[in-house]
Amino acid sequence: MLRPGRRLSLFDNRVLGTSRELFVATVVVGMASGLVGAGYLLVIHVLQHALWPEQWGSAAEFVVLGAVGVGVVLIGRLLGSPGDVELLVDNIHVSGGMENVRSLRSLVPMSWLTISAGGAAGPEAPLVTTCGSLAGLVARRRGLCVSDTRCVTIAGMAAAFTVLFGAPLGSAFFALEILHRRGLEYHEALVPAFVGSLSGYVCYVALTGADLAPVWHISGVASLRGVDLAWALAAGVAGAALAVSFTFLTLGLRRAFAALPAMSRPVVGGLLLAAIAVWSSYGLTFGEQQTGHVLAAKISAGVLAAAIIAKLLSTSVTVSSGWPGGFIIPLFFIGAAAGQLTHHAFGDARVGVVCAALMAATNVGVTKTLVGSTLVVTEMGGLQLLPTTLIAALVALMLTSEVGLIHSQRGRALLSDPS
Repeated sequence: MLRPGRRLSLFDNRVLGTSRELFVATVVVGMASGLVGAGYLLVIHVLQHALWPEQWGSAAEFVVLGAVGVGVVLIGRLLGSPGDVELLVDNIHVSGGMENVRSLRSLVPMSWLTISAGGAAGPEAPLVTTCGSLAGLVARRRGLCVSDTRCVTIAGMAAAFTVLFGAPLGSAFFALEILHRRGLEYHEALVPAFVGSLSGYVCYVALTGADLAPVWHISGVASLRGVDLAWALAAGVAGAALAVSFTFLTLGLRRAFAALPAMSRPVVGGLLLAAIAVWSSYGLTFGEQQTGHVLAAKISAGVLAAAIIAKLLSTSVTVSSGWPGGFIIPLFFIGAAAGQLTHHAFGDARVGVVCAALMAATNVGVTKTLVGSTLVVTEMGGLQLLPTTLIAALVALMLTSEVGLIHSQRGRALLSDPS
């Protein structure tokens, strides 16, 4: 009950857990991120008309991808080293956000070039880094404290994930969890992440006319059976194995590329991608269209097995050789293909159940985003898949708790929080 003379305000900290200033900043950042995301993806779509692998034959791919490697080197020499999600995550822990946005000068054009040419790493890392860095700049210009700057930065990241996945709730949790290895720890950023995610979603849909639907569709099931829980457990183990394989393959390739002269690494990476594509066409591109195809089409077991291996190799090569890009969408592709392969081998394993479970488990094993990955995937296939998908994701998280690829992930308790 309110005291006499006191009015309840929508922006009372006890109502939304955030101040008016922080709420406004997250809305502004969310909408700006939606605008930035729309522009970023538009440039990629335009460049794909000239550079996309379907425009070239296998022999020409060696020339195109080798030339893209040269372009990466030149951009780096002219504009400096690009930023990445790992650096952004580290800055969020230490000071709330990036100190400046200079690294975006090279990150944005580099990623436009590599993604449009068919590199096997996706736009999620460059776009999240861009929106998160710009959000931190907005927060600093408004004179926000470290804690509020962190919240605004996370809101920008959440909006960027939403632009890509079309799943606002899961994207908000994804942005919150990717900072840590053991779940969400910046609880004060929960509402700002939701606000930023929804604001970015509304702005992006209004600008592009995109459907209010996730980027992929997973075959739903009317109801779960008891045996589906067992398949979820198995999918969690298989997803963890795929995640560990990807992690150690990437770490090994990073050491191998480190032995090469720095200016040759992107070029060698491009040539290796072209060589992988000769064996399997699934080796090129970050997998957004391929994931939709794998989830909907009937593909032979041999092709699916080759696709999984090719994507594991090509994505590891891409992110290890200095080509900017993210591995979240490729991991979703690997999980979807593994789900279809499981259905081929065991007819009782229903496609919707095992595909959703393996997509989430494979991604969680690398990114440690238990709730975010589960929600993003189940928003594609229906919440009736939530129990099995969550089981698989939890099993994968437990089995991979000592294995990490994003080294800047850590708990807030390990730091003296200046906020």
